[in-house]
Amino acid sequence: MCPSYFFELSGEHKDMCSAEAKKCIEAETESFNIVSEGPGYIIASFEEDALSKISDRISLTHSIGRHLCSFDLSDMSCIDDIELPEGTFAIRGKRFEGRMKDVDSQDLIRKIGASLSRKNDVKLKNPDIEVQMIMSDRIHMFIKDHDIDRDVFETRKVGERPFFSPISLHPRYARALINLTGVKRGDTVLDPFCGTGGIVIEAAFMGMKPVASDFDENMIIGTQENMDYYGLDLKDSAVIDISDIQSVFGEVDAIATDPPYGRSTHTGGEDINSIYRRAMVAFNETLKNNGAAGVVLPHEISSDSMIRESVHIQRVHGSLSRYYHIFRKSI
Repeated sequence: MCPSYFFELSGEHKDMCSAEAKKCIEAETESFNIVSEGPGYIIASFEEDALSKISDRISLTHSIGRHLCSFDLSDMSCIDDIELPEGTFAIRGKRFEGRMKDVDSQDLIRKIGASLSRKNDVKLKNPDIEVQMIMSDRIHMFIKDHDIDRDVFETRKVGERPFFSPISLHPRYARALINLTGVKRGDTVLDPFCGTGGIVIEAAFMGMKPVASDFDENMIIGTQENMDYYGLDLKDSAVIDISDIQSVFGEVDAIATDPPYGRSTHTGGEDINSIYRRAMVAFNETLKNNGAAGVVLPHEISSDSMIRESVHIQRVHGSLSRYYHIFRKSI
């Protein structure tokens, strides 16, 4: 029987966090089961050797660890069945978005600690085992195995690159967009509106084969400069129109892209909606069967040729929302 793991989601753009976690699990495991999910978490069962691979690629999750138990205050009996590894322990409590305000968290930690201390000694500073308690729809206990290093994404945000534009996805969301397609490690990911290369940078860091194109030669030059800066390899690139991606690159496993939009967008005089329509046709021609395209736009769009699998909305500020579309090419 496979162990169960608790994913402490970051909370931002809630449905996108859980969707990304599920796609990461699916991409890195032979089989899995979603045991439970709720506000700020999912619990999934899968083989232990997939855990590091999942944690290495996920971006909208705080931490992942071995699930111990979940309970309501009316029945805390499952705590008595918890078996911790050998060593000292401490319990760290957290409320998801202020839930369970009427519950005294410190009193609850003391009660749980009293039960666990029958077999393990308590050590509040530098314990061998950190037991996490998340207060959400229920109370969830897990041992943290992996903290997701969200600070590393800050080192790759647009202003830290040698070539950049202020209009670019944060690396955390560029990575989430790729993950939402369900693409596997080693597969080819194409960004046909590559801009300054933020998406292909994340694809390369995740062990995928990044391919970039843009109709602006300066963007291809800048993307290569950024890839070189991080010591990453760009599998292929070209200065081409969006309609030519299939003839130049052939079939790809996934497309992840943040096409141009806004007043400052350079389109060569073509109406922006015309570019979007041509792009959707080109995506369908270029994707392998069952491949997915992740497309970020400031409004919802549909496709006549691909299945729209999901749309996730990111509120940026009062006048801008980003819509993360996932389209899948049917077999």
